[in-house]
Amino acid sequence: MDTTATLVTVALAFVAAKVGGELAGRLGTATLLGEIAAGAALGPHGLGLLREDAVLTAFSDLGVVVLLFAVGLETDFARLRAVGARGVFVGTAGIVLPFLLGAALMLALGYDTLSALFVGTALVATSVGITARVLAELGLLGRTESLIILAAAVADDVLGLLVLAAVTSFAHGLDIPRLVILALETLAFIAILLTIGRVGVRHHGERAARLRIAHGPLSFALAVLLGLSVLAGVIGLAAIVGAFLAGLLIAEMSDEFELKRDVGAIQALLVPFFFVLTGARFDLGGLRDPGILALAGAITLLAILTKLVGCGLAMYGTSLRSAVMVGVGMVPRGEVGLVVASIGLTAGVINGTLYAAILLMVAATTVLAPALIGPVFRRLGGEGEPASPGRRPA
Repeated sequence: MDTTATLVTVALAFVAAKVGGELAGRLGTATLLGEIAAGAALGPHGLGLLREDAVLTAFSDLGVVVLLFAVGLETDFARLRAVGARGVFVGTAGIVLPFLLGAALMLALGYDTLSALFVGTALVATSVGITARVLAELGLLGRTESLIILAAAVADDVLGLLVLAAVTSFAHGLDIPRLVILALETLAFIAILLTIGRVGVRHHGERAARLRIAHGPLSFALAVLLGLSVLAGVIGLAAIVGAFLAGLLIAEMSDEFELKRDVGAIQALLVPFFFVLTGARFDLGGLRDPGILALAGAITLLAILTKLVGCGLAMYGTSLRSAVMVGVGMVPRGEVGLVVASIGLTAGVINGTLYAAILLMVAATTVLAPALIGPVFRRLGGEGEPASPGRRPA
């Protein structure tokens, strides 16, 4: 590996992300939009200066893991538990409607059943990384609606991966026992961490302060983060689920050891790579093909409406404004949609047209949702809780 070339690529991606984020912030929009735009401009479908490689992918993966860990640190476990049932209900509704209507649309357009199921699967999971970043930047993580969104996004990320496992299994012969085992492993993983795991982390976290190594508490927190991220991946879940749960477990000791400040510095380094690489993956060449553009437009409209309606209906019993806020917060797609598209294309289940349409849907919801979340929350719910003094978004 050419170390100099690698450093040039990393430096280019990092500086571009920071410049793009700064410009976006000056324009009054979420900084992640600037980071995504910088990636699209410099990526292989733009100027061609930035190409995805193993190092950038690793930095991106670490970035989104650290992001969700930081969100977990900012989340009040007691309040999250109080809205947990509602969040799971919202997350479930936010999967069922997009999956069914997405598959139905593809069948109506003449696509085969397997292709339709893959497109439906691409519509299900909210990009918790994108929504969490916007809410954190705006200082809105303390709102009840934000906590419901986080709980729902984690729930539908887990459920979305189970749906993906089921659809992929269907493509190769449905393996019911394996799906049941995966579901049971997932429930056990979350239940054990939020009960026994909380007690264990609190107990050993106090000992971390007495470690002789530099930054003992931070080292302990990062070890928990990486360990649970790996364990989530081994089970078959997304690493970000383990990262978020790690943040929840560590949150109770974060103020005592100033972990939010230290993790904020790590965020500033790693998180931008996730959004730059997200932008670099978007091939906007499909905008020149009327057929792809029309199909992408239909899928995108369905992706937005099904989340708004499905998640909004699941907020029944609360106010209309809360339903709208949660629905908008659940709109962005991301990692799971890209994964589904890649798996489908590699397996020959979906063709190039569907692949391009799904990527454009992911791009559109990724860009639209951050632009909508801030105004919707401010107009309907006030400014929310201010960010901590002296902290700037990563």
